Amino acid sequence: MTQASPWWTPHVHADRRPRLLARNAIAAAMRDWFARRDFIEVETAALQISPGNETHLSAFATEAIRPDTIRQPLYLHTSPEFACKKLLAAGEKRIFSFGSVWRNRERGPLHHPEFRMIEWYRVAETYESLMADCAALLALAAERAGATRFSFRDREADPFAEPERLTVNDAFLRHAGIDLLATVASDGETDRDGLHTAVAQAGMRTAPDDTWSDLVSRVMVERVEPALGQGRATILYEYPIPEAALARPSARDPRVAERFELYCCGVELANAFGELTDPDEQRRRFAADMDEKEKIYGERYPIDEDFLNALSIMPEASGIALGFDRLVMLATGARRIEEVIWTPVADV
Repeated sequence: MTQASPWWTPHVHADRRPRLLARNAIAAAMRDWFARRDFIEVETAALQISPGNETHLSAFATEAIRPDTIRQPLYLHTSPEFACKKLLAAGEKRIFSFGSVWRNRERGPLHHPEFRMIEWYRVAETYESLMADCAALLALAAERAGATRFSFRDREADPFAEPERLTVNDAFLRHAGIDLLATVASDGETDRDGLHTAVAQAGMRTAPDDTWSDLVSRVMVERVEPALGQGRATILYEYPIPEAALARPSARDPRVAERFELYCCGVELANAFGELTDPDEQRRRFAADMDEKEKIYGERYPIDEDFLNALSIMPEASGIALGFDRLVMLATGARRIEEVIWTPVADV
């Protein structure tokens, strides 16, 4: 097998350069878009006490050595979320962060250990306002890249079309024939056995040790996600409470949360929340997720007590994180995420 030339080889760089210049043009346009809407760009520290407390997120660990030689464990953040919410507690109203984040155990056509994320927050505004933001930014990226269609593999979407809005339960019914909310009680308790039966009847693989969340993930990956964002983007919203660790419950239905994800060409682009501001409930969810992480991966991450303290004075807000590299991929027709990153992380 012939080994591919390194990205810095002149002829390889010449092939990559048009997409990289499109990346810069999109980044500049997005910064201008936020500035014209009175957002302030903030810079958050990459080194954090906790990298985040989601079950399946893996972080890069390091340590700080103090002048007195005491060693303190630290992590490269998987998102600027905790720091941004502390800034909301401090009094900021509209902020965005545009920088690198790091996630371990992730590498593939759509995953890179270090990637760029745009995360923004609106105080005293609903998460529906973020849905409108997403539609505007898809069109903006297409304009700056000179694209009339977004594409990935054999899927295409019109970035100028109004995104479809689809609840998670409707998506499960449409693409898998499963009534997911029939397995969620009003207090958030889940019926694992009921979902297990439904997934098996839908013709998907199951295992005796599958949790309710395992089964949800399998249906999402095998049946739902590939069908989303075809022809136009899809906003998938109203996630069940157990699948929305940082989102507040919906006033419409206590079984679901104010969470949505943006999909285009079958690719997940963004994850948004009507933010949870109850520190006690947040602590409970973090602890449950870390218990599950320890069971699966044999490790757990510390809880950022400073973050929970900030939540107690944080105002009502909505926030969203968008994978910038993936957006550039779709706008330029790239096949792999490395094609739109100026200097990819070495894969040894």
